[in-house]
Amino acid sequence: MYDDVLVATDGSDASTAAVDHGVGIADSHGATVHFLHVVDVGTEMSASGLGTIAPDLTESLEQAAEDALDAATSRAEAAGVTHERVVVEGVPHEAIAEYSADNDIDVVVMGASGRSGIEDYLLGSTTDRVVRSVDTSVLVARP
Repeated sequence: MYDDVLVATDGSDASTAAVDHGVGIADSHGATVHFLHVVDVGTEMSASGLGTIAPDLTESLEQAAEDALDAATSRAEAAGVTHERVVVEGVPHEAIAEYSADNDIDVVVMGASGRSGIEDYLLGSTTDRVVRSVDTSVLVARP
């Protein structure tokens, strides 16, 4: 049923839960799990790209991405699950939807942030936006 599982990860507790679920699904179906980290260049940063922001911030964001992906891939390796790791920059929900479509993903697994601020109420969380924008099933994992 599942050949390709996409797990969006940022290293948070919620995304760690998503990694565990994604690895479990991939393991039980003999699927490949795709770990995706999106460096958010949306509202906080210039849309002109990661390379134009301060070098220290660039290095910090790259390290955070690598740390999140290292943790995710170690879980997949421990389970013997085939995996890929990808870092892209962009607006998270758009990048996740694009990656899902471009790679024929069968299910997207994401963490529920648990945030309840006014911004999420008005705009919707990244997970909510992904649910509304992808053409595949989305599993929302809670920590």
